[in-house]
Amino acid sequence: MFVMVTGGSGSGKSAYAEKLILDRGERKRYYIATMQCRDEESRMRIKRHRMMRANKQFETLECAVGLEDVRVEPGSAVLLECMSNLTANEFFSGEGHAPREVADKILQGLWRLREQCDLLVVVTNEIFSDGVEYDVQTRQYLECLGHINCAMAGAADQVTEVVFGIPLDHKKRCS
Repeated sequence: MFVMVTGGSGSGKSAYAEKLILDRGERKRYYIATMQCRDEESRMRIKRHRMMRANKQFETLECAVGLEDVRVEPGSAVLLECMSNLTANEFFSGEGHAPREVADKILQGLWRLREQCDLLVVVTNEIFSDGVEYDVQTRQYLECLGHINCAMAGAADQVTEVVFGIPLDHKKRCS
């Protein structure tokens, strides 16, 4: 099963995604952490997320870039947190890739990961509706993430948006 969870910052999407994993019962659990620790704010977010996962039996895999290299145990449950960070890390890595190139690389890694596990839950951010005019490079990042999010939504068994802690299903196939 493949689940995409989206929402704004602080919406409760991470807690909801973890609950999806925990509700599937005992099995090997992986948390793929994509955030790079660069400043005090990121340190605090990482600390908060680690506290949320404490005693939930997740094995954390750090993956700021290179999702295609991640390997997990067959039949496991995987939470990837979050696609927005992974995309930014890959896009702004200094490699000079075009938005579609980065999107294709990330999606290739995602599809490989999906084949390895029984349950894949991917968290992404809703960052497209603020109405702000951005510079060219930021618009290209948004294009890249938008392409990835659309591909994930199309392939997912379930797409849930979390708004103020309330999960709203936009797509849900019976599993």
